[in-house]
Amino acid sequence: MTATVQPTLDGNVPAAAPSIARRKIDDYEAWVTEVRPVFEKIARTGQPFLCWKVAKDNDLPDPPDRDHDWGRFAATLHREGLIRTDGFGLTRDKSAVRRWKGTAAARREAAA
Repeated sequence: MTATVQPTLDGNVPAAAPSIARRKIDDYEAWVTEVRPVFEKIARTGQPFLCWKVAKDNDLPDPPDRDHDWGRFAATLHREGLIRTDGFGLTRDKSAVRRWKGTAAARREAAA
């Protein structure tokens, strides 16, 4: 099924938006193995981050269940004490998402 493109008022048809689909890994554990080192590195900096922005900036693959696995992964890092909540940020479409920040424990792991 293809979407209909609405012409502009002057009759021109806008170019199709570029695809932003990323590579997808169908096995959750394999996906975690690939993306976790990137998030551990960011946690060690202590700087606030948004998961979608980290994934985009580092060209990380999508998990099997994109709508739930990112949250599951962040919750695991939070439970392990590597990240903590740091308010909220926005997605590209201006939806609110949780902002995270690395903990002192994550920075200590880097120093060890």
